[in-house]
Amino acid sequence: MQQQMADTDNIKAVYLAADDLKIAASILYLAYHDDPLFVDIFQYDKEGYESRLRSAIREELNAFWTARQPMIGLFDDERLVAVACLMSPDPELGPSRFWHWRLKMLLTAGYFGTKQMVEKETIVRERVPAEHFHMLSLIGVHPDLQHHGLGHVLMSAIEGIMLEDPISQGVGMYVTLPKCLSFFEDGRYNLVEELEVGNIKGHLMFRPRET
Repeated sequence: MQQQMADTDNIKAVYLAADDLKIAASILYLAYHDDPLFVDIFQYDKEGYESRLRSAIREELNAFWTARQPMIGLFDDERLVAVACLMSPDPELGPSRFWHWRLKMLLTAGYFGTKQMVEKETIVRERVPAEHFHMLSLIGVHPDLQHHGLGHVLMSAIEGIMLEDPISQGVGMYVTLPKCLSFFEDGRYNLVEELEVGNIKGHLMFRPRET
């Protein structure tokens, strides 16, 4: 099968609209299907893993939309090809956010998965070396268009969102795929520490506002 190419000069970064969320969920599902953290949290070895993961991503996107949190998409003409979701520095938007989201998660992803997601976010956010910061929760590029520079375009858009917020001291990210470390390092994210969440070891990265 011939690999698709993306012309980065034709790529535009815009905030997602409600009509984009379904495609965004599909891109993120593909991005996180084999991520060790999600494999552990949503119990890959038990029947229904794909359904639990899809439900969790869908509810997460709905929660971001309801709370008006920044969700950025890269479009190649009219086609959505990459997505990033951030939590703003608002202290009220912590791990216990959105009771309706948590209740929906319990019904769709299950109690264990919901509990693990909240614990993961709590641990990670507590270790970020800043008081007010953006947290990069989800990021993904369509598999057909990876390794064509879209990730770096998306990283620039994320940086722009952070710089537009005068109180944000930077952007945090918990990286569980070793192959992604160099990508974040290229984006000027520094290693804070190796951090174990549940049964999974990952790397807490932080991109400070001043570099």
